Amino acid sequence: MAHPTGESESGTIRLDFDRRLVVQFRGSAVTSDAGLLAYRELDDALGLTTMAGETLADARTGKNGRHALVGLLRQSVFGRLAGYEDVNDAERLRHDPAMRWIIGGNAAHGGAASPSQMGRFETQWLATDTNLAGLIDLSGQWIDLVHGRRPPRGIVLDMDSSVSPTHGEQELSVWNGHYQCTCYHPLFVFNQFGDLERCVLRRGNVHSADGWEGVLKPVIVRYQGKVLRMYFRADAAFAMPGVYECLEAERVKYAIRLPANQVLQNRIAYLLKRPVGRPPNEVRRYYANFTYQAGSWTKPRRVVAKVEWHPGELIPRVGFIVTNMSRPAERVVAFYNKRGTCEQWIKEGKGAFHWTRLSCRTFAANAVRLQLHALAYNLGNFLRTLATPEPIKEWSLTSLKEKLIKIGAKVVSHGRYVAFQMAEVAFPRQMFQEILRLIADLRPQPPPAPA
Repeated sequence: MAHPTGESESGTIRLDFDRRLVVQFRGSAVTSDAGLLAYRELDDALGLTTMAGETLADARTGKNGRHALVGLLRQSVFGRLAGYEDVNDAERLRHDPAMRWIIGGNAAHGGAASPSQMGRFETQWLATDTNLAGLIDLSGQWIDLVHGRRPPRGIVLDMDSSVSPTHGEQELSVWNGHYQCTCYHPLFVFNQFGDLERCVLRRGNVHSADGWEGVLKPVIVRYQGKVLRMYFRADAAFAMPGVYECLEAERVKYAIRLPANQVLQNRIAYLLKRPVGRPPNEVRRYYANFTYQAGSWTKPRRVVAKVEWHPGELIPRVGFIVTNMSRPAERVVAFYNKRGTCEQWIKEGKGAFHWTRLSCRTFAANAVRLQLHALAYNLGNFLRTLATPEPIKEWSLTSLKEKLIKIGAKVVSHGRYVAFQMAEVAFPRQMFQEILRLIADLRPQPPPAPA
């Protein structure tokens, strides 16, 4: 049986293929997640978890709490960042030296929180109405801190839903006919930098746009008066009069996919006739724009159409976009097509952070898990967009986790400092040092000395 501090009771294990080799397990002196220290440095430079600790309410009433709330939050967020999304992972993670120093406080020289403590933190304390509402707002507040360092001139918002399959008796997990599984159906809003502005967990059988106003409007309100321009993109599920009217009232420019109907098809009938002559070997694209008013709309709106004739296909591919933008039709389509990056970010969240892993019994606890995954995703994306050197600028969050976070290190304690002796195989010292330099540039500058 393994020793609780990560040491092996039997000492060493010999390998038969070469008897000169032995394996030793020294969990309290070695870490496989030393790269998390760079993310903790970014967290400290921006003041992310410190602000979160001040925002959330500590539900504990006793005076013998061993771990501060901000430390428990760091263990939840940084654990997910490194791929430990289950509460049970805390049994080993509590002894990991990188995690202990990231949490700080008593954990640095003792141990991090146990699985039972993390279970109460995530499923009880954070699941209260006050703390859950605070967690939902926290992603936007973190983004505001980032924009305070590097203010954007404009914001592009992308909204989309996704599926989180369930495999047990989770509360409000329901069969969804479109996804053909029992699931939850979360809703997400991203900005053009890949930051997750806001998300909410929903029962599995709701419409893709259900509850859109409660997710989108708080984001729009946050940016009012802070940026010069705001844009919005979404697929046909959000082609609703209420969405148009809300965006127009807030002076947000939008491009939303419009489901095809016979009236729209008739307006571009001249483009749907097969071109005369021998079919070309390249794709032919045609654009049109016109004014259209559906029966449920209170006023006519501009619609842009794109017709594509592909080699070897008898029927053209047709798409319609409703917009209040004045740019040419071709540029409206090009702007809308960039919405696909939102789907890519959702895939990154699923692949790198497993945010579809919502395995708690209660809906509130699973809603908390989704928000903790969102915070881990944002912290990972902040480092990618703010503090990655040019050679790794295009790395995915999965690549950063596998090559940066998963750096092995031996921990050596000295009288005045603790040294993490890091492996330099996948990630060189110069690259890590450059990340720390870029993070240092994000710290608030001290006021100038008086003359």
